[in-house]
Amino acid sequence: MIFARRMLQQALKVSGRSASPLLKWMEKWAEGASARPEGSKQQAVRTLGDMPGPTVASFVWDLFARRGMSRLHELQREGLRRYGPMWKASFGPILTVHVAEPELIEQVLRQEGHHPMRSDLSSWKDYRKLRGHHYGLLTSEGEEWQTVRSLLGKHMLRPKAVEAYDRTLNSVVSDLISKLRLRRHPQGLVTDIASEFYRFGLEGISSVLFESRIGCLDPVVPAETERFIQSINTMFVMTLPTMAMPSWLHQLFPKPWKTFCECWDYMFDFAKGHIDKRLKAEAEKVARGEKVEGRYLTYFLSQTGLPMKTVYSNVTELLLAGVDTISSTMSWSLYELSRHSEVQARIREEVLTVLEGRSIPEAADVARMPLLKATVKEVLRLYPVIPANARVITERDIQVGGYIIPKNTLITLCQFATSRDAAVFQNPDEFQPQRWLNRKHHPYASVPFGVGKRSCIGRRIAELELHLALARILIEFDVKPDPEGHSVKPMTRTLLVPESVINLQFIER
Repeated sequence: MIFARRMLQQALKVSGRSASPLLKWMEKWAEGASARPEGSKQQAVRTLGDMPGPTVASFVWDLFARRGMSRLHELQREGLRRYGPMWKASFGPILTVHVAEPELIEQVLRQEGHHPMRSDLSSWKDYRKLRGHHYGLLTSEGEEWQTVRSLLGKHMLRPKAVEAYDRTLNSVVSDLISKLRLRRHPQGLVTDIASEFYRFGLEGISSVLFESRIGCLDPVVPAETERFIQSINTMFVMTLPTMAMPSWLHQLFPKPWKTFCECWDYMFDFAKGHIDKRLKAEAEKVARGEKVEGRYLTYFLSQTGLPMKTVYSNVTELLLAGVDTISSTMSWSLYELSRHSEVQARIREEVLTVLEGRSIPEAADVARMPLLKATVKEVLRLYPVIPANARVITERDIQVGGYIIPKNTLITLCQFATSRDAAVFQNPDEFQPQRWLNRKHHPYASVPFGVGKRSCIGRRIAELELHLALARILIEFDVKPDPEGHSVKPMTRTLLVPESVINLQFIER
């Protein structure tokens, strides 16, 4: 109303007419509008019933018959094209509101409350209830989540605290370089690089959690570690089907749920074994009167007074949380750099200039490598590891884009659609790291790690590991495409991953 009044004043001033009668009329109209009953004002606000979206039948057809679960990220872009920046869809018993515009995503996240919820990972929670496990950061809510988040934030979100892990991570990077040399075929070809980077990511997070190694980069990977890796992969594949199936269907079709539980069983046993081993070693040091100066996260958690079941659950979830981020982002980064040799050469020059003759970068060096950091941001824009984030606002109804969204509604934040939207990014499907150096973008246009209280707690550690590894690889190798290769597209497997193997040449420099 104030805005309209000012505009009228300006228009009448230009035309030379008297504004007084009209302004008085507008003021009376505004007073009358504000005095109207509450119900009449709310009629202008739309409800979920007014929101566009596919029918249940057409959505199921798109999801399974025409596109398949692996194309969920593409359905985001199609939904944006068909229905606009907000639409609704039903998946099994779950009604979801999809939001695919930076401004609207910001509206959601600014109203998420003190204890925001991600999507309800119902099958993950059902497993924990079945086995009597506690919840971890990915599954807990409310005060329980806030307590652990605050404890871990001191060691995972503060820049100075994260810098302390660079020596540990550089040791893992050195092993990765050796493994790449060992894996090279003639002409320097390394096949299925994502699987190698997956092991690198797991070894890196293990070294931070346990301050010990689990053999992912050994010439022969220990059988128990290999089984843990396969358990993570299978669990993610089975997450969507087990969430979509009502619990009573587990009796009729037991295999998906049985496989899902077996994967989690092994993952919990694996983490518990390593935690107990490290804490036993620390206890023996204390008994001998030795000083304990562990920097690994499990030790910090164990000293907070949390129940050990809570420690086990959090460490297990942290183990799997960062592995795909490292594997996918490393794979796509080198895939794109192998096809953009000029960008690769510029990053290499930047790294060598900063290092001034040194061969191993440190955390403090990365701050002076803007193109390297921009490359990782661009890869995460094109290939966000989590193609869609979600929120469930539990405290109250909220208003987004002119719609009232009732509390406890699942809201999907379509990050893949917004980060590939031509209205947000020029040439959105092209790899252009320089776009992050030359101009500013809406802060919610590309949010691969999430935003706010529920953002990825391991973001800084993951970014440090990525930057250190990419810098070292480009110092050691020229990275070229597979001579017989083809373009690789992403697919959804709960997370966004390459749909086929990526093979690259690593040529010694």
